[in-house]
Amino acid sequence: MTTIRTASPDDAALLAGLNDLVHGLHVEHRPDLFVDSPEQEPHLAERIADPAVTVFIAEDADGSAVGYAIARIVHWPGNTFTTPDVVVSLDQLAVSPEAARTGVGSALLDADREAGRTAGCRRLVTSVWDFNSPARAFYQAAGFRPMNQQLDQLL
Repeated sequence: MTTIRTASPDDAALLAGLNDLVHGLHVEHRPDLFVDSPEQEPHLAERIADPAVTVFIAEDADGSAVGYAIARIVHWPGNTFTTPDVVVSLDQLAVSPEAARTGVGSALLDADREAGRTAGCRRLVTSVWDFNSPARAFYQAAGFRPMNQQLDQLL
């Protein structure tokens, strides 16, 4: 059974360990953009303290942390071409390999969705790197669909 709880400032070190799961993949596939940073805890502590952010931690039946998600409420102001909106942005999600395909990721998504509904958001948005095929498949199975596509080219 998976339990979802809100992170506290004391969880920064725990989150840094879980973040290594995804960040290592980013460093491996895009070393031109990502660096292997030992200073994750202060950054994650700032995220936890941000009033627009809610960090969720998934724990298994033994109380061990097996995943986390960072949900951020974002106000899109709108302009001449777009309507204003309030969305919940799933900035990060990671699940330990041992807990993969056990419903942990879905439980974290549900927590993010509820945080968004509570804040009056109309939608949940996220981004995923092209090299991360398992994450893309997870989001597609969860009902996400492409909204836009960002491209890059080395000069």
